Amino acid sequence: MAAEDEFPASPVPAAGAIVFRDGAILLVKRGAEPNAGRWSLPGGLVEVGETVESAVIRETMEETHIRVRPLRVFDVAAFIRVETGRVRWHYVLIDMLCEYQGGEPFPDTDAANARFIPLRELGEYDVTESAREIVGRAASERLVVHEGETDPGKEHKSAGPRGTRTAATSSEGDSK
Repeated sequence: MAAEDEFPASPVPAAGAIVFRDGAILLVKRGAEPNAGRWSLPGGLVEVGETVESAVIRETMEETHIRVRPLRVFDVAAFIRVETGRVRWHYVLIDMLCEYQGGEPFPDTDAANARFIPLRELGEYDVTESAREIVGRAASERLVVHEGETDPGKEHKSAGPRGTRTAATSSEGDSK
């Protein structure tokens, strides 16, 4: 049976959370397609009438039981997977840098697992390429910002996304 966002008539907006805590990143192991069994950023579909910020808060809580405060859009990307000549998945991914507010990771809804993974251990996990790239860029930016500020706890805010990218994939591709 196809999920409601599978074989869409138009692109589906989705929001993801980039959440750091003590040198670790919050990731979920996907329990459903696309990318079942792989680790990625927590997130999911933006519901009708919902802002991206609200979707990030809701999806992060639903998948991980972690409370976050969205700070800013970090990245916007298209994830498109074509199978047998048809678009099976087409998401517009809006990843937001978030401040950790509290809670301990506990998987729920469509997440098979959830945890804060130390950045130095990311290579030991089957993390999707796009999530690995986003986490790497966000971690690098965090280090640069904190080195240049007198108050390392101060959050860096910008006017908009750092970049946009497109991930058009075959059935072996990845998202978030």
